[in-house]
Amino acid sequence: MRNSKRIRRMGRNKKKVTGLNLTSLMDVFTILVFFLLFHASGSDVMEAPKQIKLPDSVVETKPRETVVILVSPEMVLVQGKAVINTPELLNAGMETVAEITERLKQIEQNIIGTSTKSVVESKEVTILADKTIPFQVLKKIMSTCTGSGYGRISLAVVQKAEQG
Repeated sequence: MRNSKRIRRMGRNKKKVTGLNLTSLMDVFTILVFFLLFHASGSDVMEAPKQIKLPDSVVETKPRETVVILVSPEMVLVQGKAVINTPELLNAGMETVAEITERLKQIEQNIIGTSTKSVVESKEVTILADKTIPFQVLKKIMSTCTGSGYGRISLAVVQKAEQG
């Protein structure tokens, strides 16, 4: 009986938790939402290097992530790696460029992660070419890409405001 009185007395003095304080949890979620909103649009715009001046165009669709071929007046780069000089490519009598074919095969073999795998499996190429590059050079590059199995070819342009 002595234990039962003591238990009852301790039961009366015990503080009861009636609810949770969600203020700090809401603060954390608010910060998380702002962080995700701020960093969600980071991959929509593809920036061209300063040495390349792209032609202007009115474009509605956003670019997809693809294999990038950069053609400057000096060099041709495939995914950031220099493969051939542009003047050498212009003067060569060949229809396809073996160096670009080799680099595209190298990219297919060196798949790292799911994003790289989806880029290679799409078989899509985006060509960033200076507007002073002759079409003969672009035609050779596009023929090489088509011969390597990259049938979807896009030319990068600078988006400008719609006219009218």
